[in-house]
Amino acid sequence: MVQRPLGNHHHGPDTLLVTPQKTHTEPVTAETARLASLVASARYVLWDMDGPMCRLFAGYPAHEIADELVRMIDGLGMGALLTKQERSGDDPHVALRGVHERHRGSDLVLALEEWLTRRELEAVPKAMPTPHADPLIRTWSTFGVRFAITTNNAALAATAYVESRGLTGCFPYIYGRTPNLDLMKPNPHCLEEAIKAMGAVPSATLMIGDADTDLLAAQQAGVSFLGYARNEDKERILRRAGAEVVVRSMEQILDVLRSLP
Repeated sequence: MVQRPLGNHHHGPDTLLVTPQKTHTEPVTAETARLASLVASARYVLWDMDGPMCRLFAGYPAHEIADELVRMIDGLGMGALLTKQERSGDDPHVALRGVHERHRGSDLVLALEEWLTRRELEAVPKAMPTPHADPLIRTWSTFGVRFAITTNNAALAATAYVESRGLTGCFPYIYGRTPNLDLMKPNPHCLEEAIKAMGAVPSATLMIGDADTDLLAAQQAGVSFLGYARNEDKERILRRAGAEVVVRSMEQILDVLRSLP
């Protein structure tokens, strides 16, 4: 567990609330009401970092890191541990978990996890802030809502990113990947740790995430979930997983806050 805060960059066009059928006003109205209810009732907010807060690998693509990790595993003579799918994945977590599943608790897994942490730290200076995330965080925190980061990335990387944005004071609690990769989301471990640290009530807690693993972790932790999707593919995945409310811009949440009495 570590602590830190963020700033105010806007990148790319903003979009309005996305629903499965944009041409119909009823779904928009219903989902807007659900979004307002989620935001108004949240007293504690758990943020996934990579996605809702920023694109961590915007300047150091994740697929390059995944390729490097696979080459490193090959160089150690352990390439046979990986399946074809694990070798070709764009997410370095896929190969890392593959080794973990076959060599749990080994020095190899520890070394690979530490290597990935260093790559994530190298990615922080080139990370791209999610549009409107910084002002949303600053504004929401003035409502007395308490924040924590619950991420599958290293807590050190999350801390470094928050510091780079000047938002340390907004995030007194940061929970990330541990050497025990079984505890990564969809395991609710990091969410439960944050809830305990904040003294939060699950029924008054909201998780903001951009992956189905975030949704599953939120469900297991007994907290509400708000999906963020920067494109249609990510939204489709969240909807199929059961997310009832998905925004395509953090400005939508900011608009809700500004409308609260």
